[in-house]
Amino acid sequence: MRKSAAIIFAFIISQFQAQQGAYYQQAAKYKMDIDVNAEKFTYQGNQTLEYTNNSPDALNVVYFHLYWNAFKPNSMMDQRIGGQGKNGDSRLQKDGISRLASIPKDQEGAQNIHWIKQNGKELKFEIQETIMKVYLAEPIQPNSTTTFTMDWDAVIPQQIRRSGRNNREGVDMTMTQWYPKIAEYDYDGWATFDYIGREFHAPFSDFDVTIKINKDYVIGAGGILENPADVKGYDAAAKIKADKSKKAVWKWKANNILDFAWSADRDYIIKSFDVPEGPKVFLVYQQNDKTKVWEEAQPYVTKYFQLMNTHFGKYVYPTYAFIQGGDGGMEYGMCTMILGEAKDMKGLMGLMAHEGAHSWYQQMLATNESVRPWMDEGFTSYAEGYVMHQLFPEELPNPFVHTVEAYRNFIKKGIEEPAVWLGDHHDNGTAYTYASYVKGELYLVELGYIIGEQKLAETLKQYYDQWHMKHPSDRDFLHIAQKVSGMDLKWFHNYWINTTKTIDYGIKDVKYDAKSTTITLVNNGQVPMPVDLSVLTTDKKVVTYQIPLNMTHTWKDKDIYGDFKTMPYWPWTQKEYTLTIPYTKSQLSVLGIDFSQRLADVNMDDNIVEVKQ
Repeated sequence: MRKSAAIIFAFIISQFQAQQGAYYQQAAKYKMDIDVNAEKFTYQGNQTLEYTNNSPDALNVVYFHLYWNAFKPNSMMDQRIGGQGKNGDSRLQKDGISRLASIPKDQEGAQNIHWIKQNGKELKFEIQETIMKVYLAEPIQPNSTTTFTMDWDAVIPQQIRRSGRNNREGVDMTMTQWYPKIAEYDYDGWATFDYIGREFHAPFSDFDVTIKINKDYVIGAGGILENPADVKGYDAAAKIKADKSKKAVWKWKANNILDFAWSADRDYIIKSFDVPEGPKVFLVYQQNDKTKVWEEAQPYVTKYFQLMNTHFGKYVYPTYAFIQGGDGGMEYGMCTMILGEAKDMKGLMGLMAHEGAHSWYQQMLATNESVRPWMDEGFTSYAEGYVMHQLFPEELPNPFVHTVEAYRNFIKKGIEEPAVWLGDHHDNGTAYTYASYVKGELYLVELGYIIGEQKLAETLKQYYDQWHMKHPSDRDFLHIAQKVSGMDLKWFHNYWINTTKTIDYGIKDVKYDAKSTTITLVNNGQVPMPVDLSVLTTDKKVVTYQIPLNMTHTWKDKDIYGDFKTMPYWPWTQKEYTLTIPYTKSQLSVLGIDFSQRLADVNMDDNIVEVKQ
């Protein structure tokens, strides 16, 4: 009996310890030598990759991403776009026809693996579209490191999306998703999603990259350039060192980032400046009449990083580069590729603000954006909206009024898809945008409405403090939000992310008595929420009554939008709610639900009552 009890006790202790130590993350170190043929848009690549298995599992196979294999006719990306027709991403199709279907043979993307070895032993591998499965000569044991060496060549594709040659703004080479990249392995297994055009995931890695290219080219990249005096663009006193083939050698390093990206063009100029207590910022672009607004960017970018550092957590890397890449905007380690030909400063800064904010919500807080794009794009969009409101103030009740209104209008189309869906598996491009960008942003807006803006800000800071330079999930964020607020918020998370149900509260009836007014509210929607009901008195005072939702069990105690009186809670099963306020009809001017305009109520027609005297 004693022995059995001891065994059970030991089992319980081991389970507790396993749960306490469950989190781990893999690590990789790349050393690459790249030789670019700029005339033919090809390159030769060789890399050494040290891969550390910090998981408790022995790994018998590994996977690599070969993203450029998607850029050819009849690839999975081409098939998906063709199947979606006009509902697909507008950047990947025209009039419902995939742009990949017409890529000329000599401009198809390709990453041709010659061989791969593990600790010197050649390995068997198979190419599955944009995924390479590698069978190991020996398992990678827990808490051990193995070394892969690999040789390959690549064809730089016609630019259709993000990476490629000769894009619409005239940039010669945008080198993103450009090398064989080891996939992430975590508690959920290998992150081996095919590249269909959406997002990415990877382990934090160190990069040592040597690029050999025609001496007339200038390179912009996410990392530290170690030999600026030997190449064009970064040092006014540089003496360009070229070999017999007229190529210069660029040496880049970057530590603890998810991805190394670069871009090359003969017409790039480089401008740099230091943000106080922030990174050294590089602006890499073609200087012409269409990029004049870049000349005005420095003070805005400086304030941008200062605001982000203060409100969302400190940017940890030493540099950041905004690079004219020629296609939309896409974030990478310590840099972003963006369109350069902006019409005005607000337009350019909006793009910079969004892509730069991905350094927080994709890079430092590295969620799996293929699985949870709403955490990546949505949280980034929230940060963008917050900072842009500081940089370009508008007379609005809150920075997110336009987002709430856009969501409200979109819902009327009847094509919404749940935010919980995997990024590449949304059937409609617009529905993906609203599920990931808009509902992800409104997740935080609605959370601020529920718990109060001060506690939302504290939640975001604690989320950063506990999880930056790691791979958090939505469960990790929700845990912090509940701890900070003291509320149960699982119901909200489920409704907002896993369903397409909507919020719809209204004022059903108002009865005026001799000394008071009785208001009946109604829940016509499927998502229960707490309700802030406000009145504007005839002497211009705003009085707010907070009606908690029983499911939170703890009520909001403060908010930046003014003081309030807390009323008895509203059970989520109850259709109507009645409250009596100590104001007569002659004392009231307006009654309304959510004067702050944060509540994503889909029908505003019954939310406001003007009191006619």
